[in-house]
Amino acid sequence: MNILQRLWWQYKLQSHPHHTLFSSYSGDELVSIDCETTSLDPNHAELVSIAAIKIKHNRVLTSQTIHLKLTPPQSLNSDSIKIHQLRHQDLTHGLSEKDALNQLIQFIGNRPIVGYHIHYDKKILDRACLRQFDHPLPNALVEVCHIYHHKLERLLPNAYYDLSIEAISRHLDLPQAKRHDALEDAIAAALIYVRLTHGDFPDLPKIRNAHSC
Repeated sequence: MNILQRLWWQYKLQSHPHHTLFSSYSGDELVSIDCETTSLDPNHAELVSIAAIKIKHNRVLTSQTIHLKLTPPQSLNSDSIKIHQLRHQDLTHGLSEKDALNQLIQFIGNRPIVGYHIHYDKKILDRACLRQFDHPLPNALVEVCHIYHHKLERLLPNAYYDLSIEAISRHLDLPQAKRHDALEDAIAAALIYVRLTHGDFPDLPKIRNAHSC
């Protein structure tokens, strides 16, 4: 979101509870986010769970996390359950979409958002926020896959590498998630960000050709 868009939203939402969300951020924290959804199509996917964890300098703040499960959306079916492994009975006591988004916004504030394929999550969150609050999320985005790929390009231009989150974590010698849920993936993205921005980049021989992000 550029400055003019931000100012326009600030004016439009001057009496809205989320007005401060559109002010510029001047702190030193970021928030890593991951969403589980009912589809891989961001134009139709509905939220099933949302997780976030804060990052400060070179530290992933494991004591400052949220992991929110939502009530089962109508589009939750056997095909989407294969993606995130969350069944209707796992979401019986889930939050409404509005309550979950309110908790997320309170947690992240106007901090920059970090993630793996974060534009996918942001598009889904924007759709949900527009539906519930009549505004999108204005937070700046940091895509860890792009940072990683940029570092590879500087060392070996035009190479074609495996840019899956598992492959990136292996190459950076980071812990592998025991299971893939929203919180584990948010933590994985946070660890990748910290390693890429505050650590040494490992030697290239560990990387194997595969696919791009």
